[in-house]
Amino acid sequence: MNYFVIGDEDSVLGFGMAGVRGTSVHNKQEAEEAFKSALDDREIGIIIITERIAELIGPLVEDYVFTKEFPLIVEIPDREGRISGKADLREMVYSAIGIKL
Repeated sequence: MNYFVIGDEDSVLGFGMAGVRGTSVHNKQEAEEAFKSALDDREIGIIIITERIAELIGPLVEDYVFTKEFPLIVEIPDREGRISGKADLREMVYSAIGIKL
């Protein structure tokens, strides 16, 4: 099982330094193509996508997250930081099961 990152150049470069393959995208079309390509690759078990890129293709990501089990889709902040109003992982875990991380 491999990781794959979709995001801005800095995010992809950073993960690349840790050995994670990825694609840098600049617009909605590139984001959709990269996301669909990653979904088609059966070797990819976790897709890491920056929040801003996930917003560009929101319905596509949300449809997949809420209807499929595999691969795992993880949204992360990019170099500009977290998008205000978005719950972070700790908040989601706490609200779901009541455990603070």
